[in-house]
Amino acid sequence: MPTCFSASQAVELAIPEQPIPIQHYLRQPQRLIAALVDPSRIEPLGADVFRLKMRPLSFLTLSIQPTVDVRVTETEGSICMESIACEIRGIEYINQRFGLKLVGRLTPSVIDDITYLKGKADLRVEVEMPPPLWLTPRPILEAAGNGLLHSVLLTIKQRLMHQLLSDYRQWAASQTQASGDPSMVEPTLLSSNSPIA
Repeated sequence: MPTCFSASQAVELAIPEQPIPIQHYLRQPQRLIAALVDPSRIEPLGADVFRLKMRPLSFLTLSIQPTVDVRVTETEGSICMESIACEIRGIEYINQRFGLKLVGRLTPSVIDDITYLKGKADLRVEVEMPPPLWLTPRPILEAAGNGLLHSVLLTIKQRLMHQLLSDYRQWAASQTQASGDPSMVEPTLLSSNSPIA
């Protein structure tokens, strides 16, 4: 019988003003993903699809390493990230009985001339436990699983709050220097109906 784990994480932060609005930065999926995840763990699969190799995770007596394919799209001014495939490396039994769903959204908004970035991520895992864990009480499994997912989302949130803002500042400065006029910067646009790779 499958066991389900879930976690959610919300974020809201004020964006320091730069010569180029953050909306332009957010339309570049490769920069956005690199700011949220360690770039050495990213493999581009297409213009808006990326394979993320997570660090090995310890769950009770198991060590697993999820690999998640994520698609990034822009919809009505929001940036959406959604998992489209997942593989567990290390334990084939779990890989064949594992489902992961990640949905995240970032939306910039302006309130009283201050730009805010609001976001939410939901992570859900459904897995059939291997025989060595069958005797483990369900509340212990659920507490360990939910705690693990929460720590994954918390790590992404911390990178968003620090690395994304730092990269945005550097990007805006380099774009302004390269063009000499921030109004001349051509952002890379995402298609809202990009095909799934």
